[in-house]
Amino acid sequence: MKKQNINREYNFPDSDLYAQCKERIQYILRDLKEFESYAYHQKKIDEFLNLCKQFSDLPDDDELIGNQMEATDKKNIAKEKLKTAIRSVMTRVSNRYHVRSGHYRKFGTVKMNDMSDPKLLLCGRRVVRVSNKLLDFLSETGLKQIHIDTVQKSAAAFENAIHIQQDKVSDRDISVEKRIDLGNRLYRELVHVCNIGKDIWAEKNKAKYENYTIYESNNDQKIARKKKESEKR
Repeated sequence: MKKQNINREYNFPDSDLYAQCKERIQYILRDLKEFESYAYHQKKIDEFLNLCKQFSDLPDDDELIGNQMEATDKKNIAKEKLKTAIRSVMTRVSNRYHVRSGHYRKFGTVKMNDMSDPKLLLCGRRVVRVSNKLLDFLSETGLKQIHIDTVQKSAAAFENAIHIQQDKVSDRDISVEKRIDLGNRLYRELVHVCNIGKDIWAEKNKAKYENYTIYESNNDQKIARKKKESEKR
């Protein structure tokens, strides 16, 4: 059964979520006596803080994409090295067999530049296998075991680079899911404490009530900040 995608429960940046949570914790500490009447004690504040820390410690998407791009670059370098090694063998093969002959075609290198990564990897292995079988017949072209070994090593390095790249893609998918899950937990706690805070100050202190209002965007925060400043004048 396919796992359902996790959706974000808030519509503002993660950095804003973190900032709003840290700000509300300061208000909770200020209003701790009132919060304790709602069974929200220091232990729960510590749990809220720990949740914030876990969230801030997670790598963001830019970092993960950067890791993925680095792995892709290394894979592409390994890919070109394999192609170079294969060409080195096939140039020598073409000195013995015509490029349209059955002997040449059995190497499977036609349209090598258009091959996908898996096909190129299989091509490299095929070149090694066929070259080893025909080495005695191709020695007069200058083909040596070292050329075949170079293809084999290049293919192994390319395969490893492919696996690393795929791991980085998976790491990003897992981390994004984890970040969304943790962000949703943090957001729910933010909503919970803000509901308590607003209930405490609803009929007592308008300014403190506003302290527990969740802003959906930076623009909402700017508007609220300007409103507070104008009220002080």
